Amino acid sequence: MLRRVVVENGVLEGLPAADPRITVFKGVPFAAPPVGDLRWRPPQPCPDWEGVYKAYTFAPISMQATPGLDPDNLYTKEWHVDPNVPMSEDCLYLNVWTPAKHPDEKLPVMVWIFGGGLQVGYTSEMEFDGERIARRGVILVSVNYRVNVFGFFAHKEISAENPDGPKANFGLLDQMAGIAWVKRNIAAFGGDPDNITIFGQSAGGGSVTAHVTSPVTGGLFQKAIIQSGGGFAPRFNQRFPELKDAEKAGEEFFKFLGVNSLDEARKIDAKELFEKYKAFGRRWGFVKDGHYIVENPVNLILEGNWNKIPLMIGHTGDEFLVMSDAKTMEEFKDYAYKQYQEDAEEYLRLCKVDDNDVEKMRKKGAVNMFETGNLMWCKHNAEKQDTTIYCYCFDPEIPGDDAGSFHSSELWFVFETLAKCWRPFVGKHYDLARQICNYWTNFAKKGDPNGSDHDGTPMPEWRPYTKEEPFIMLFGDKPGKDPERPTELMKFIVEHYFKRITTR
Repeated sequence: MLRRVVVENGVLEGLPAADPRITVFKGVPFAAPPVGDLRWRPPQPCPDWEGVYKAYTFAPISMQATPGLDPDNLYTKEWHVDPNVPMSEDCLYLNVWTPAKHPDEKLPVMVWIFGGGLQVGYTSEMEFDGERIARRGVILVSVNYRVNVFGFFAHKEISAENPDGPKANFGLLDQMAGIAWVKRNIAAFGGDPDNITIFGQSAGGGSVTAHVTSPVTGGLFQKAIIQSGGGFAPRFNQRFPELKDAEKAGEEFFKFLGVNSLDEARKIDAKELFEKYKAFGRRWGFVKDGHYIVENPVNLILEGNWNKIPLMIGHTGDEFLVMSDAKTMEEFKDYAYKQYQEDAEEYLRLCKVDDNDVEKMRKKGAVNMFETGNLMWCKHNAEKQDTTIYCYCFDPEIPGDDAGSFHSSELWFVFETLAKCWRPFVGKHYDLARQICNYWTNFAKKGDPNGSDHDGTPMPEWRPYTKEEPFIMLFGDKPGKDPERPTELMKFIVEHYFKRITTR
């Protein structure tokens, strides 16, 4: 097994995973610590080290809200459980799980980007254990990055420092630096630098969308998986403010901090800065900086200005449902006309129920934000034939509470880490997780998710989404073609949004 490898900065030593056929390297630095004068700058090259770097433990997580403190929060109950996890502004580290015995094996590589609204999240979350993926002959790399005010802040003084280069989106730049490090170094771990799949969920999926549509990432990766983060999602697409607006908010934050310059702001202790950020009450995220993000992803995709690589894209069944809060039929009609304008009557027709019960109509007319975005991308691609897209909906029965197939619930299944979860999963869930992990790793290997299960039997066929066959794989209790999607309502919603986009 590869327990020691030589990378560009020195010698790394890893440890056996629970399965000794897998070696895991934890807390590997891929960039210089973004502290002091490097706060709010693009990631800089990692310094070399002397001797053997013992990559035995996860590095501290990015500066963020302390995990595990809110017992009523679904996510702190699910995986953000440890309030004692080390935290530091010095956070640019990655982790590698490799099954390779020799460095010349050229195994496919998957690079994971976590979610958390660009505000929280970290690679050491227990569901992101890469061992099960590595067992399938794929190297798994998880990359940490700066979040919240540390990763996505903007200010005119920051922009002035780098007039011809990146001015914001430092968290995205961290991710790209991690992917670039993988491309340069993964051969030492037995990986193929020309067969890299990036994948992420929620804000991680949004990050993958940003990488796929950025003009500066071409050639770094060959495939992408976007889980609940497609750039066509209406709400997601609104989170790309202009640089000047983000800079103005940055000036207001400096006033709130009581500083007069960028130099002063860089001297503030990281913990103090984060507390001030929370008190300020603004969430920083993606910015159209003219360098990394040059335009909203929707526009770039419609124009054909994106990296047209094979994609897998999907959503969960019970996430971000957008619906009217109407109490009467008149209020529901008002909602329909406000939301769908000249198409309101068709929306009302599709929502109609026999007894005109407003509550039933509200539920019938609910729209999954990410399903909308994913199907818009799929539909556009099916017409243009830019690439191959595999579309899915994750919607099995999830035991333990009434949260349903909530946003992020597929993570336990993608990484096949159900045994770490508090939920009372049973055999059918473990079977589903095994198959989902198979589909994901098959896609990473060859750009096609299809293949055999553990016993050699073919898994249910997953066909690409085409104009002739808008195929959606449903991960219910078992995988199979979704017989109900896209619904007539969803077809209407997609057509409506396309009309709005193309007639602006």
